[in-house]
Amino acid sequence: MPCSTRSPSSAVPAIAATKAREWVCVLGLVALWYLAAQAGAAFFIGVSPAAQAWAQDLGAHLLVGGLLFAMARSLKRFALAMMVLFSAFTVSNAIKLAVLGGPVMPDDFIAAKNLFLLLEGWQLWGSAAMLALPLAALLWMFAWRQPRAWLALAGVVLAVMAVAKHPVPVVGWMDARFGDWVWNQRGNYEMRGLPIHLVQETARNLSRRTPPPQMDEVDQAMRLLGAKAPSGFFKAAQRRSDGTGRNVHMIVLESFWDPLPLKAAGLSSDPLDPEFRRLWRAGGGASALSPVFGGYTANAEFEALCGFPVHTDGVFFEGRLRRDVPCLPRHLGEAGYRSIASHPNAAPFWNRVNAYRRVGFDQYWSDRDFALDDMNGEFLSDASLYRQVLERIGPDLDGGPPLFNYVLTYFGHLDYPLNEARPDIIDAKADNVLVRAYANTVHYKSRELMAFLRELRQRDPDAIIVLFGDHLPSLGWNYGGYAESGLLAADRSEFDDAMFKTLVATPLVVINGRRGPVRTGDLPIYALPALILDLLGDERESMLRFAAHADDAVRVRPLPGVRFSLEGKALTVCRDGEVQLGCEASRAWIEAVSLLKRDLFNGEQHALKAPERLRRLQTVELEIEDIGGGDVSEPIGDDTDNDV
Repeated sequence: MPCSTRSPSSAVPAIAATKAREWVCVLGLVALWYLAAQAGAAFFIGVSPAAQAWAQDLGAHLLVGGLLFAMARSLKRFALAMMVLFSAFTVSNAIKLAVLGGPVMPDDFIAAKNLFLLLEGWQLWGSAAMLALPLAALLWMFAWRQPRAWLALAGVVLAVMAVAKHPVPVVGWMDARFGDWVWNQRGNYEMRGLPIHLVQETARNLSRRTPPPQMDEVDQAMRLLGAKAPSGFFKAAQRRSDGTGRNVHMIVLESFWDPLPLKAAGLSSDPLDPEFRRLWRAGGGASALSPVFGGYTANAEFEALCGFPVHTDGVFFEGRLRRDVPCLPRHLGEAGYRSIASHPNAAPFWNRVNAYRRVGFDQYWSDRDFALDDMNGEFLSDASLYRQVLERIGPDLDGGPPLFNYVLTYFGHLDYPLNEARPDIIDAKADNVLVRAYANTVHYKSRELMAFLRELRQRDPDAIIVLFGDHLPSLGWNYGGYAESGLLAADRSEFDDAMFKTLVATPLVVINGRRGPVRTGDLPIYALPALILDLLGDERESMLRFAAHADDAVRVRPLPGVRFSLEGKALTVCRDGEVQLGCEASRAWIEAVSLLKRDLFNGEQHALKAPERLRRLQTVELEIEDIGGGDVSEPIGDDTDNDV
């Protein structure tokens, strides 16, 4: 039966038959596209829905295709617009799955604008096309003068409004019908298909929009976390010889990791600078436990600056940081510190202009503030970045107010380019271009770091220096180089417990002035602000100790849908949605921390007033005791231990 948009005008049955043929063609075109697209994604990228999900996924595509055709001016315009739209979503999803291990999520649409600040050349044009072409095709396709098109569009809008108005029952029904593998979003995509997955997770995101926490909820969470009200002073013994506070340097290293465990790669030599390896070993070879893999650096930044974990998909700087907060820069600023952030990337990337202002930085030096004189591809070398930062902060190192110097490097970003001044030194036996490129990147990155540290420690011997990798590098599709060496499985559903720690563990070095490296043990990145305050002897009231204390016996690393706890060398992995022994305490801890995070960064900030309420409660208790009064409720600042 041929596809045709022409029909005889002589008879109604003929018109109906033509319309029926058109609909058959529409459904056939969608089905053919679907089979070709899924086969191509599976063959070239290794990504596709599970076999048992193909029927429902095809059904979802047919439904969307039918709605599009109802809005279309003609069959030909529909066919082109459908293929452009569906292909853009499918390719984007497949690439994200292959590179970062997770499918497209609702928050990715908010963050999409950052692609234009990161990419250049054909990658920039390709990304722009994947965003612009579908929209242009839909506008070109739409039958602007046909009532049926507007009726179909109205139906879509009403459906979206219904989901937005009542997301909780929608999530409940879809979870029961299509399942929810909480800790494995790739598994969710594979058992749902992309359209269903996007609708289901969008409804879930909407269902999480709850009112800000109330004061009594905040107080209860602080009790659970063992929040205390410390005395408010700096220990004089911890200050510099000139009587001012010690400088703090935090260096966040883009994609910095030790490639030596990649045994299958057959690296010709150790990529890490031997001097760095000795320094790292002197500190116990500790790891920073990041909230992310392969990207989303801003979430590691948020943890390092604000002392709270990120455990959901999406970038916290984008839309979730809505209040001015006393994170580390502002907290130190109240003690007279000057705080500077340096990152030679486009200033607004990941909303850093607003985020850095909200957390309290006095100054932000971005790409416009640096001489881009030593570039590896589009990334300024660490050597140039360190040199320019030292030139600018030099007067602060020689006296004056203490300094919080925060440096986020850019060199080391995927796809690990080097310039002519940095020829390849390390060879690899494995046929993995990214592994070889990354090993050579680490060779130069670690040596440039050590040259900087030598000069910095000489000029500022009393300083506290904290350095760590923001996340592991991406080494090929489906965990590429890691899977080749058995460090990670190619599919998250096949991870054993140790792999969850491997996924997020980067080198961590903390230098306590002249005393040298500190043996911190493995630490979640959100524990670093509290550690810095302890090294400074800063005992002021601070939200930076709500989620982490120096004497915590157990460290919890929350990740999207999964968390693991470290107690010494013991590792306990808890997967959301599964009943497991030993996971109750960490679940309660995450709920309390999440509530405080909502209060501090989005809500009324009741937690910041808790010490004042505590003192009032203690005063009332004393007065009642003096007159033989009855019991009063337990104060917020009790001395109970952390529950985990």
